[in-house]
Amino acid sequence: MGSLILCHKKRAKQPYAISRVHMKIYTIEELCYYICNNLYLIDYTMINYQLCDWIERELEMDGLADHLREELQKNCSMEQFILTILRESTIYAQSDINRIQSILERLQNQKDVERKKHKADSLMQSREYESAVLVYQSIINADWDESVEKTFYGRVYACLGAAYGHLFLYQEAAEMYEAAYGICEDSRMLKAYLYCCSKALPQKQYVKMLSGNPSYLMIDPLIKESVRNVRREIEPDLPEEKLEQWKKEYRRIDKPAGIC
Repeated sequence: MGSLILCHKKRAKQPYAISRVHMKIYTIEELCYYICNNLYLIDYTMINYQLCDWIERELEMDGLADHLREELQKNCSMEQFILTILRESTIYAQSDINRIQSILERLQNQKDVERKKHKADSLMQSREYESAVLVYQSIINADWDESVEKTFYGRVYACLGAAYGHLFLYQEAAEMYEAAYGICEDSRMLKAYLYCCSKALPQKQYVKMLSGNPSYLMIDPLIKESVRNVRREIEPDLPEEKLEQWKKEYRRIDKPAGIC
């Protein structure tokens, strides 16, 4: 077992509100827990004198509040401010603080665009999809950093597609996955694109889209099955030559590998 961890009994009457994630903090334990589980979200909207005043007024931790104010006056880094809170709260063991410090140092060495993506990823994990969309958009709409691989931006497009998908904005999601696939050429992104298209488009229009791109049918057996299930319904609306073309495509796809 580790050393005894002293918890504080003081609970704020007026909580500290973190508007970004719609969270209200009432205790120093809650503040430390939020910091440790949202390191990628911490920025200078939280590192401020308002937090110092709240710690002093509501938690009656005057020493910590004064120390944090001194840090701000010295233009301390975000990392220094956070570590001061964690150390003086006496909640975490030194091994935990060392682990958090190493994460903060790694973040400090990342490029701005990489940190932004991690921030958006953290928002996704917290189910703050609208906020994540805004951060992902800020990455792809800004001038691209040529020092990172182009596939990085492909992954950002894919993450943005996932965020749109969680919001049931399938047309927007499909557009993002299409852009992601165009950069990364990852079959998983193409599958996600087709899935979003199946949700965004009327069934007949979706099947017609697949028919114009036979390579799509090779991606996933479920797509082939989807086409088969609705083919009878749409056959009267299609020319005979189109039906014959589809049948040839199906026969060719269904053949075992190596059979001509």
